[in-house]
Amino acid sequence: MNPVSYLVFLVFFVSSRYAGLEIGVAAENARQIVEESQRRTDAKSQRYEGLLQVFDAKGKISDKRWNIDRLGSHGDSKVVLRFTAPAEVKGVALLIVNHTDRASDQWMWTPATERDRRIALQDRETRFFGTDFSFEDLEERDVNQYEYSLLGDEAVDGVACWKIQSAPKQSKSSQYSRSHVWIRKDNYALARVENFLKDQVVRRLVYSDLANIQGIWTARTLEMSDLRRGSRTRLSLEKLQYNVPMKDEDFTLQAIRRQ
Repeated sequence: MNPVSYLVFLVFFVSSRYAGLEIGVAAENARQIVEESQRRTDAKSQRYEGLLQVFDAKGKISDKRWNIDRLGSHGDSKVVLRFTAPAEVKGVALLIVNHTDRASDQWMWTPATERDRRIALQDRETRFFGTDFSFEDLEERDVNQYEYSLLGDEAVDGVACWKIQSAPKQSKSSQYSRSHVWIRKDNYALARVENFLKDQVVRRLVYSDLANIQGIWTARTLEMSDLRRGSRTRLSLEKLQYNVPMKDEDFTLQAIRRQ
């Protein structure tokens, strides 16, 4: 799913019963919808510049900027995220290596200390540099890591959508117990994701400003809300390109240290 999943980055798809349908049929339909959504966003690579505006509970706004390069297929990709502003985080980089069968590997490089550290799985639920995205929200997962069920139809901002529930097959691999995902019926683009801890929605991601970029319907604005904190982060995608020539050797710890 785009972007970055990528973040993208980013969609957690759970088994339950849909009224009038057998579980198996509902799950099969839900999976087919998710797979088609991913198929329509297939790209060998992706690059964009991002403006992050963090709105705290009191309305204070702080801005950050990052650049993102992504190489590979859904769930089997590599991402380099690097802050460009403000000065206190400029140059800080995150390397994400996504896997088809497990959670991603993540390392953070801090140029001020010239050190990198691996982000432990138990730390993935923490906020990423003061934004409302967690480290886990920046990774992507293969569809086979989740179970799906179709909850029905529900419009988002007047657009007809499928509402799908998902849960990780390995419960300890994610901070979220399940998620609800809204996928548009007209173009299979993501419209909204709600992530749960037990029975409580804790984060909501809304996709907007949809545009057809190089044949791929892409949301150019994503807004993540942390419902427990009362804060939100708006991510605006700028200069987005797909299928940009990239080299696999640029997605290593050695490479991000040199840049």
